[in-house]
Amino acid sequence: MEEKKEISLEIKPEIAKGTYSNLAIITHSHSEFIIDFATMLPGLPKPDIGNRIIMTPEHAKRLLNALMDNVTKYESQFGLISLGGQQQQGGTFNLGDLPQFGLGGAKS
Repeated sequence: MEEKKEISLEIKPEIAKGTYSNLAIITHSHSEFIIDFATMLPGLPKPDIGNRIIMTPEHAKRLLNALMDNVTKYESQFGLISLGGQQQQGGTFNLGDLPQFGLGGAKS
């Protein structure tokens, strides 16, 4: 039987308050996944990237599995999460396709 290890975590108050994000931009290379968490608000010319998380492909897949498990639990308790309107194929896009980033703009 596999023994579970307990991890003791401490969270600093400035981290505990969190950062709002309504946009995640995900890119990858052979050795890592990069997730930029941004906030896109009306009246702002472009999204503001507040946090960047870099992880190995193995950890990215663990995160995917954990998110899928938690979304399933959430939906069983509160009902289906509506994505509103049509879902974009694959759920990703290129920053260069956004008008505010156009050619010559910032890209990840």
